[in-house]
Amino acid sequence: MFTILENRMIVPNVFVMRVQAPEVANGALPGQFVIFRAEEDGERIPLTLADWDVQAGTITVAYLNVGRSTAKLATLRAGQTLPTVVGPLGKPMEIDHFGSVLCVGGCYGIASIYPIARALKEAGNTVICVMEARSSFLIYWQDKLRSVSDRLVYLTRDGTRGKRGHIGSLAEVIRTLPMRIDRVILNGCNYLMMRGSQETLPLKIKTLVTLNTLMIDGTGMCGVCRVTVNAETKFACVDGPHFDGHQVDWAEVTQRRKAYLPEEIIPLRTTRPF
Repeated sequence: MFTILENRMIVPNVFVMRVQAPEVANGALPGQFVIFRAEEDGERIPLTLADWDVQAGTITVAYLNVGRSTAKLATLRAGQTLPTVVGPLGKPMEIDHFGSVLCVGGCYGIASIYPIARALKEAGNTVICVMEARSSFLIYWQDKLRSVSDRLVYLTRDGTRGKRGHIGSLAEVIRTLPMRIDRVILNGCNYLMMRGSQETLPLKIKTLVTLNTLMIDGTGMCGVCRVTVNAETKFACVDGPHFDGHQVDWAEVTQRRKAYLPEEIIPLRTTRPF
């Protein structure tokens, strides 16, 4: 059992959970993920690591409350335990001195882009973080991202913070920056990563995405997370989750993510899902 130290909603529908998991924290690297279960017979939920503390033996994740399993996760309080915390899983993000790197995070991706931005900054890069949201009240962790970046850019659809626009404005944002961007890293929902990759393609900037495919075991055994990248079949859990966004078959990823939508709705129709 893994003790929950903190679990709270920081903006509408986005929760941050901190858990005691010393072995996971000790092996964690930027871009890796973990798998949680909220209850013994519950669904396995893959979540990208948003932070960790080796000395304290803790890990932090951010998640969106969208279905029965994450709704159950959201009901848990500090002092309660999780039956399953598996990780760290997946390949870490490539960290090197690239020059100027644009890190884009939206929704739960705002949190999970943080350790990547931190590592890139420590490697000597100029780091620009873009926080994308529908409105300013959905933006969080500004201080944490500001501490690991040279510039913080806000992109909101209603214009209540920073530039008015959305991920489809990414190319315009890049053109207004005073430095050349050598690499773009996108983290968030499927649409954000797909649309962001489309924006950077004509600019010929290498773009990496963290695919949030359907997943069960997280070790490459089940094949549920398979994707097509550069016309080759890959397993997001072991070959990724990071891939070149310009080589991902986004139509296939989108279709596969919709495979169980009807089944996902059924538990939410019950009056008492827990």
